[in-house]
Amino acid sequence: MSFPQPLCTCTCRLPGPTISTVGNTLQIERLGNVKGQSVLCLKGPLTIENVSLFQGAIRREESFSTVILDLSDVPYIDSTALGALVSAYVSRQKLGRRVVLSGASERVSKMLKITSVESLFLTFPTLEDAIGGLTRAGAA
Repeated sequence: MSFPQPLCTCTCRLPGPTISTVGNTLQIERLGNVKGQSVLCLKGPLTIENVSLFQGAIRREESFSTVILDLSDVPYIDSTALGALVSAYVSRQKLGRRVVLSGASERVSKMLKITSVESLFLTFPTLEDAIGGLTRAGAA
């Protein structure tokens, strides 16, 4: 059986790159101690193919009370990555520490909202807002 046209092209539903395993690399830049918080800048999709890189990076930041994950250059996350974010939140929360998100794209924000986990994370529109907001909160 063949169809005269595709059933769904999905180009109108979610902006951003097509999800595929080609070019599915994640880079994590550690900015280190920025005004008392650890900052990790992620670049690329966060998926099952690279989630272990993320998990290792967040574990290395255990000495910091706050880790800011800058997601400005993360076009999308999959369910495995979402689970890893929640796991990082739970692990750090048990120790009185926190994970803060900054710069989440509309697509990533929608994933957090649809799955009802957005309330777990303190979020900021930009990395600068996160650093400034946390610094002011610490000084208060």
